[in-house]
Amino acid sequence: MEKEPPSEMKRILLTALFLTGLTGLATAQVKMEDLQTKNPDSPNASTTVTINGKQLWIAYHAPSVKGRKIFGGADALQPDGTIWRLGADYATVLHTDADLDLNGLAVPKGDYALYADLDKGQWKLIVNKTLMAGGRHVWGINMDGTTTNNSSTEIGRAAMTMGKPPAPVEKLKITLSDAGAGKGKLLVEFANVTASVPVTVK
Repeated sequence: MEKEPPSEMKRILLTALFLTGLTGLATAQVKMEDLQTKNPDSPNASTTVTINGKQLWIAYHAPSVKGRKIFGGADALQPDGTIWRLGADYATVLHTDADLDLNGLAVPKGDYALYADLDKGQWKLIVNKTLMAGGRHVWGINMDGTTTNNSSTEIGRAAMTMGKPPAPVEKLKITLSDAGAGKGKLLVEFANVTASVPVTVK
């Protein structure tokens, strides 16, 4: 086989380095500040926890009830059987520095959009690989009112434990907590509903 001329080899090397750089950009960690908006009706919110030395965070936008019926029936703002973006504005984002197990669902370390399937009031947490729509983060709701969740890009769904708060929760609250021994919990509280899923850090 003939050797490539030095100039050709240099071109190939530069091309390879360029493509490697693009790959690095495509897999770069999402920055929480890039998810912030200036919407006072659904302000930026986040929750962070360190479990076994690994950091997890969720960035979301927190709507308020404002006298509306949020869940629990066909006349609710978010009826049973629909997909909810777990907040408002941009889709809610999970970042994890470690591989996770979410109630039996394996989630590799990285960044994901979170949604909830409100299946007849028995919620399932949806973990989706799609974060971007072109040059911007997924907005969470399409123009026709459906969510931007695409089942073909889901990592999977994890069953959530349902409950009721001691008092109605006016503003959406999502919490990550450490339960010790490499375990934790993801808790969603809003209106008259709580939903949680156990988290295990691998």
